[in-house]
Amino acid sequence: MKVVSPAAPPRPDVNEMVVIHRVFRREFTVLPKLIRAVTEGDAARAGLVAEHLTLILDGLHMHHTGEDAVLWPLLQVRAAPSTALVETMQRQHELVDGRTEEVRTLSAVWAQAPTPIGGEQLAQLVEDLATALFEHLDLEERQILPLVSRHITAPEWQSLGDHGRDAMSTRQLPLMFGAILEEADADERGRMLAQLPAPVRLFLRTVGARQYRRYITRVRAA
Repeated sequence: MKVVSPAAPPRPDVNEMVVIHRVFRREFTVLPKLIRAVTEGDAARAGLVAEHLTLILDGLHMHHTGEDAVLWPLLQVRAAPSTALVETMQRQHELVDGRTEEVRTLSAVWAQAPTPIGGEQLAQLVEDLATALFEHLDLEERQILPLVSRHITAPEWQSLGDHGRDAMSTRQLPLMFGAILEEADADERGRMLAQLPAPVRLFLRTVGARQYRRYITRVRAA
């Protein structure tokens, strides 16, 4: 009698995280320049830049809370020899979270009354946040994603994306997806959108895409 081995569970597409990380690397590099370019007293422009900063901070928060809730507990159990690495990732989250709150606090003040001094202080805080974050993202891609490929199932990985989408407001959803897809190639774009229900895919490809183009054009205007 032939013994049939159970099929191995499907493994996740970890490149999705690389695509998402591009957003944070790109936007946290550009944002200090946008902040410094705001002229004194231009509250309308400062408000738009601060709004974009908040969008990216919210996206980062959703990304990290999903990892905190789903990824780290599973890897602590299943990748036991690498628990020290997971603990390092958690400590890095705490550092990034602390700097994020500092940025949020100063951004709210600066947006109401933009000054060159306040803008420079905010830009430097964003750069400090970016330094800590980029170190974290680099380590995550080098060492965590290989563990994910071995120890996390595709449905568990999918739950990370579900967590983020559920936490986004109806205004944030097309803007964050537009930011994610901006530098994605055709294959990456297709795989990212394939996870979504058909009506959501249609919306993001049409109305949502137009919303993002209008929004990001205004944000990046000189």
